[in-house]
Amino acid sequence: MKFEKSAIGLSILTALASSLCCITPILALLAGTSGIASNFSWIEPIRPYLVGSTFLILGFAWYQKLKPQLKIADCCQIEENKKSSFIQSKNFLGIVTAFALLLTAFPYYSNKLIAATPTENKIKYNNTELIEFKVSGMTCESCEHHITSEVNKLAGIQSVKASYANNNATIEFDPKQVNINQIQQAIDSTGYEAEEYKIIKK
Repeated sequence: MKFEKSAIGLSILTALASSLCCITPILALLAGTSGIASNFSWIEPIRPYLVGSTFLILGFAWYQKLKPQLKIADCCQIEENKKSSFIQSKNFLGIVTAFALLLTAFPYYSNKLIAATPTENKIKYNNTELIEFKVSGMTCESCEHHITSEVNKLAGIQSVKASYANNNATIEFDPKQVNINQIQQAIDSTGYEAEEYKIIKK
């Protein structure tokens, strides 16, 4: 019983830890605090181990729950007949398993939780420039949305395309309304780092 409780707690903890790198950008967007989002990007390289640990712990908990019970002597039958609590039940373990699976799969559906920035109502600027920043610290699509959201708050932004796979952000902007330093500061304010840039079109 003691092990079961520990396994349940540990499986939730490892599942949560495995997705912190993608949960924090969404929480940061909702809370309006940008800088904390990249604090958990260091988790991304160890994520497979955390996910594997979650499945191992849950697998062992299910094995303990489903394995055949040894015959108990009559003198101990009273203890066996005591109704076990909900926390000791298969139903509770099933709920914990479903919750852990939702947490570990979070990076694959996190982008659906963030509303896309509407582009049809954007002002069309003349004489725009196109610039590409190298950005470090992004780990999933939530990070892309976080950067896009912050940069789009600036005046004079025509379009923003951030990519965690390519570690970059491409921004089209009107240089009369916003400058490169302001764009870089907006990216840096998310907690990710705009390391260098190149001008694609002037």
